[in-house]
Amino acid sequence: MDHCRKQYGLQGWRKHKLWRSSLKSSLRSTGKACASTGKNKETTIKTQVSEYLRLADELGEKIAQSSRKLYHSPAFDVKLFALLEGLSYYQEMMAKHINLIERRLLKGQTIPSEEKVFSVFEPHTEWISKGKANKKVELGHKLLIATDQYHFILHHQVIAGKADVALTIPLADALLSRYDNIESLSLDKGFYSKENKELLSLYIPQLVMPKKGKLNAAEKEEESQKKFKKLRNHHSAVESNINQLEHNGLDKCPDKGLKNYKRYVSLGILSYNLHRLGKLLLAAQAALETRQAA
Repeated sequence: MDHCRKQYGLQGWRKHKLWRSSLKSSLRSTGKACASTGKNKETTIKTQVSEYLRLADELGEKIAQSSRKLYHSPAFDVKLFALLEGLSYYQEMMAKHINLIERRLLKGQTIPSEEKVFSVFEPHTEWISKGKANKKVELGHKLLIATDQYHFILHHQVIAGKADVALTIPLADALLSRYDNIESLSLDKGFYSKENKELLSLYIPQLVMPKKGKLNAAEKEEESQKKFKKLRNHHSAVESNINQLEHNGLDKCPDKGLKNYKRYVSLGILSYNLHRLGKLLLAAQAALETRQAA
C-alpha cells in the first residue's frame, strides 16, 4: 500500500510501518503466551490472540477499503489492476490465517491437515513427517519412486494429499502396463492392505508386501521365507537411491508453482538416471581396460 500511496496518491497509509510493527509485536506476544508454562495460560493466550486478531481484522478492513478506492481511482490502469489482483490473493490468505487462528486458539478446534497452510507463497506445500528417530520434517510433497535391480528409476510420481495405500494399485498398474516381465515387486508397509495384496498376487509371482500390525501363522511363515527376506533386504537400497536424488538437486526446489515443482522433480530423476548410467559405463570401461592390460 505504500507503493500505491506514492504512485497513486492513496490516503491513509502514512503510518504503514506502525501497522507492521504493531502486528509483529502482537504476534511475538501471542507466541510467548502459547509457549509459556505459567499460571492462567489459557486466559493469557485468549487475551493475546484476541488482540492479535483485532489488529489483523482492522488491517484487513483498511486494505479492503483502500482497494475499493483504487478500483474507482481516475488513475486506474493496467499496472494498478495487476497490482490489486495480486493483492487480492494475499487478502484471501490473511482472511484464512485469521480464521485458522480463531478456530484453533480461541475455539479449541482441531484443524484438518488439508486446511492448513504451510507456505503463503506456495500454498500447495505439505508438511511431511519422515517418521525417523529424530522426527525429521520437510516441507514439499512426497515422491513415489520405483527402481529396478540396477537402481534405475523406472517410475516416479509426486504425491499430493494421498496415502501410500491408495497408490499401490495405480503404481502396479503403471509398471505392469509398461513392463511385461516383472517377476517381483517389493513395497513398504504403508502400501499394504488385504485387498491390495490379494489383487497384486494374481499378476506378480513374488510379491513382497509386509503387513502392518500383528501377523498370523501363515503370514509369519511367508515373511520368514529366504526369498522373501532377500527381496525385502534389497528394498533397503531405495533409501540409498533417495539419498542420491537429494545430491542430484532434489533437496530443495527453486521453482515456483506445483506444475514447475513436478517438472523440477522430473529433471532431477533424469539427472539421477544419467548419473547412474555414467557410473555403469565407467565401471565397464575400467573392467575392459583391466582385462586388456592382463
